[in-house]
Amino acid sequence: MAETLQELGAHIAAKLGAAVTGVSVAFGELTVAAQATDIVSVLSFLRDDPECGFVCFTDLCGADYPSRQKRFEVVYHLLAPYRNRRIRVKVEADEDVAVPSVIAVYPAANWYEREVFDLYGVLFADHPDLRRILTDYGFAGHPLRKDFPLTGMVEVRYDDEQKRVVYEPVKLVQEFRSFDYLSPWEGTDYVLPGDEKAK
Repeated sequence: MAETLQELGAHIAAKLGAAVTGVSVAFGELTVAAQATDIVSVLSFLRDDPECGFVCFTDLCGADYPSRQKRFEVVYHLLAPYRNRRIRVKVEADEDVAVPSVIAVYPAANWYEREVFDLYGVLFADHPDLRRILTDYGFAGHPLRKDFPLTGMVEVRYDDEQKRVVYEPVKLVQEFRSFDYLSPWEGTDYVLPGDEKAK
């Protein structure tokens, strides 16, 4: 039985061979890098192998690295409740090639895959209902991409006076705020409200 995360990582790498491209332990967490084409078999092994026992699917998220050739990472988080261990599995993806859906292995991945598709534009092959889940159906673009424009977009809200949904340009009012970037604990150049009582 694998007692440490390093031993568990070595066990997974030995059993899965070329499907695993890297194993690392950092900050007390095990991370496995896998080939996107093999993600279904990798997650099936992690669930079914008695040394692993990762039967609980806890999260799936995306990350965007625009400078890389495969700009997206799809990150799966799993839990082995009987051994109190967690694992993170990462695969790289791009805008054109679909990552296989893992709903057959973990049905709970359904809405998470829809969320990653909606916010990053990552496609999932064989997903039964791959459509937007957080943004509006007519929404253009994917808001968590690093190259998503901050202006020129529209927001949707319900107008109580008009009794209907209205589309309006996004208004960024950040420039009207005044930030001094000073911590009140380190001292400021002005008197904070209430400081006059300290004298």
